[in-house]
Amino acid sequence: MKRIVFLDYVRIFACFLVMVVHASENFYGAAGSTDMVGPQSYLASETDRLWVSVYDGFSRMSVPLFMIVSAFLLVPMKEGQNMWQFYRHRFMRILPPFLIFMVLYSTLPMLWGQIDSATSVKDLSRIWLNFPTLAGHLWFMYPLISLYLFIPIVSPWISKASAKEERFFIVLFLVSTCMPYLNRVAGEVWGQCFWNEYHMLWYFSGYLGYLVLAHYIRVHLTWSRSKRLWGGGLLMVIGALWTIYSFYCQAVPGEILSTPVIEIGWAFCTINCVLLTAGTFLIFSTIKSPSAPRWVTEMSKLSYGMYLMHIFWLGLWAALFKHNLALPTVMAIPCIAVCTFISSLIATKIISLIPGSKWVIG
Repeated sequence: MKRIVFLDYVRIFACFLVMVVHASENFYGAAGSTDMVGPQSYLASETDRLWVSVYDGFSRMSVPLFMIVSAFLLVPMKEGQNMWQFYRHRFMRILPPFLIFMVLYSTLPMLWGQIDSATSVKDLSRIWLNFPTLAGHLWFMYPLISLYLFIPIVSPWISKASAKEERFFIVLFLVSTCMPYLNRVAGEVWGQCFWNEYHMLWYFSGYLGYLVLAHYIRVHLTWSRSKRLWGGGLLMVIGALWTIYSFYCQAVPGEILSTPVIEIGWAFCTINCVLLTAGTFLIFSTIKSPSAPRWVTEMSKLSYGMYLMHIFWLGLWAALFKHNLALPTVMAIPCIAVCTFISSLIATKIISLIPGSKWVIG
């Protein structure tokens, strides 16, 4: 398949934003948090409140952008390809590196005292159940795997669906992304109760909506370059402001706060995050270059390995810029993210030169 140039830029951008998110989390995790925020949050000052809201809020499009890129490329399946061929091809690329890094995150941190042997043994014994203690970023792999599992199921429908039918699905998906806010205002709705979490729009919710949205943009959206640029820009601005403010208005400095509560607008399948993601993706889709610079293509190919390993680097740079140099938050967060990105890029590139490296970094 010929490379779609703008998707390489999206991958790099999304990969960097993941690191901005995790750099920001060093500034609102309550006592006991690791390099990533835990179930409780604490903001030390109004300055932290502002810049965490801005940097982290804007960057919450990172995960959905990865989902849209995957769906844009893979949906529907190629003609003549069956379910098992699709699974073999996709999972042989992502699962070996995923499993290797699960083991690494369960063991290597013992070398610098971040976990003890008991935690390591526990993490190793639970690899088949969930991600290790210090690898919270690997949560993303499970919905990605789920999406891959579902692509052969949805492909026959989506290959025949009309634009109107896909729009109907997308509208229901958008309504489902309002559920967190609706639940906060109105309580349980549309069949929700303590014995049933599967509300009326459950099967139109979640990352499947991004899959259909990606296919709709690729196949059915006929907007001109100018309309994509201005329409996408408007959606991005509205989504960004909403996402940033949703955290800012709740994140009171000096108090222990519930992370799920103040991050209600930072969930990846909320309406504001969809607007932010879709708008940004439309802007990138206006890139019409026949080819990208070699460094862009290379960086895009390395992005999976960079994502897998970046938490190993994050703590080092967070300690330097937040504690040792004590930079102001407005400078510290981007410095941590940029240095983590560069370190991960260099390390992944070095590993890529080793024969058989695809089993480690994809």
